[in-house]
Amino acid sequence: MIVKVIIASNNENKIREIKDIFLGYPVNVISMKEAGINIEIVEDGSTFMENAYKKAKQVHDITGDIVLADDSGLMVKGLNGAPGIYSARFCGEHGNDKKNNEKLLKMLEGKSEEDRKAKFVCAMVLIFNDSKVIKVKGEVDGVIAHEELGKNNFGYDPLFYVPKYNMTFAQMPAKLKNSISHRAQALEALKEKFDTFMKKV
Repeated sequence: MIVKVIIASNNENKIREIKDIFLGYPVNVISMKEAGINIEIVEDGSTFMENAYKKAKQVHDITGDIVLADDSGLMVKGLNGAPGIYSARFCGEHGNDKKNNEKLLKMLEGKSEEDRKAKFVCAMVLIFNDSKVIKVKGEVDGVIAHEELGKNNFGYDPLFYVPKYNMTFAQMPAKLKNSISHRAQALEALKEKFDTFMKKV
């Protein structure tokens, strides 16, 4: 049984990652654009989970389809968890990865290695209907590098160094990153609950 799932996002990089992670799984993943939905969703929640739920709920209310949404970001120890839910617009301009990274490096100048410890967090919500909602979370630990390294992927990936692999996310092959990332962790948790639900349908 193939199930259609709309991703409540227009972020092409995020959509590609989710589709890659779902390869081989009986799910037809489509973007909002592919579903013919053209709306702007204001992410004004106070947590990643609140934002993810709001995105999924708005698209579900419009389509009635199964909708998957995530809200993710970077939390740095020495910055009291910033940029957090403001990760995409840390520099004051939404989606400007270069300026976000520059601001992060500037704020960490002179900070200790302990303060440079960080984690990527992903909150994910899958709405089947008003009474069936799955909420999961994934995290991955790392350290903020002193300069951008690597050319793959997007966002803070060139600065997010994972000691175990001696690479930043941006230096990793997509297959490796997609097996250990915060989004991968959340999707794995979601798949387990998704399977359980589908067996009951």
